[in-house]
Amino acid sequence: MDTVYTAEIHYSSYLSESGTALQKMPQWAEKPEQLVHYYRNMVLARQLDNKIIALQRTGQIGTYASLLGSEAIDTVLGELMLKEDVLVPYYRNHALQMLRGLPMGEMLSYWGGDERGNSSPAMAEDFPNAVPIATQALHATGVATAFKIRSEKRVAVTVCGDGATSKGDFMEALNVAGAWQLPVIFIVNNNQWAISVPRSIQCGAATLAQKAIGAGIRGEQVDGNDVIAMHESVNEALKHAREGKGATLIEAISYRLSDHTTADDATRYRSNDELKAAWDREPVKRLQTYLHSQGWWDEVQETAWQNEVSQIIQKGVDHYLAMPPQPIENLFDYLYAELPEALQEQRDKLIRNAQPGGSHHE
Repeated sequence: MDTVYTAEIHYSSYLSESGTALQKMPQWAEKPEQLVHYYRNMVLARQLDNKIIALQRTGQIGTYASLLGSEAIDTVLGELMLKEDVLVPYYRNHALQMLRGLPMGEMLSYWGGDERGNSSPAMAEDFPNAVPIATQALHATGVATAFKIRSEKRVAVTVCGDGATSKGDFMEALNVAGAWQLPVIFIVNNNQWAISVPRSIQCGAATLAQKAIGAGIRGEQVDGNDVIAMHESVNEALKHAREGKGATLIEAISYRLSDHTTADDATRYRSNDELKAAWDREPVKRLQTYLHSQGWWDEVQETAWQNEVSQIIQKGVDHYLAMPPQPIENLFDYLYAELPEALQEQRDKLIRNAQPGGSHHE
């Protein structure tokens, strides 16, 4: 019997759970600037997450999907993607969207039920949030196909959760990415829970990254709580795609420290011991510990940054809360390229009735 194919999935990590070095650091990480920058953005993302949940609990934001525990993933992608690349996000990527230029107030408006936050000019060619599971993976391959046809050195980057890897859309996207050698990166935020379904019964494979093997693309697993490992993995995947060598699937191992959304109660299906153990592995404290050990961060800097973050977040919240409602005619204006005559009449009537003194008996 002959072996016709063998494959391996490699796992990378540079920082231990306690924030100590596991191996020699990459050259860029031997200086403080980039790591401190990552830390500052991760703190901003986490504090913003806390604020949004408080807004939801007080009725000022709708149902919200927390990003708690995935800060390292969004922060690295936001740093390494080029402006001309295209992000095809899912519903936990709001920190990443902001790092790519979406104003905080506009991001908040989406979670407040205002679709203007999902179509801001600041998003450029980035896609809106995908709530249906895994559909964004196919959208990203469409974007990457356009890049390849135009011979553009651009990359489509899409993110999903571990549960999305069980969907046909995801597998189809991997297949076409491999068959057409597309410049696309699939980031799987393996946060261990697809709502109430644990990773242990989500898939029988030892890793989710090995789904790349059947598609003929690169696949690797990385510690998603380690910004250094994430940086190395994402940087290499972007380079690979930009050089015309095709797609990569990165399985980033993290943990969803929050409920699935603010409409969920995770205590119904996971234990407090499991959650407590996950907090010991989380990315923000891990990086903070390492920065302290290197003498690159201290309590004075921490206090100053926490205060500045509070002001940044409050400014964004104030902008969101002060946003005027959409014009009433927007109910019609985004349905058709050219509004049918019958709807045009209804639109005109709605505008007249909405004006002071307008008739409400037509």
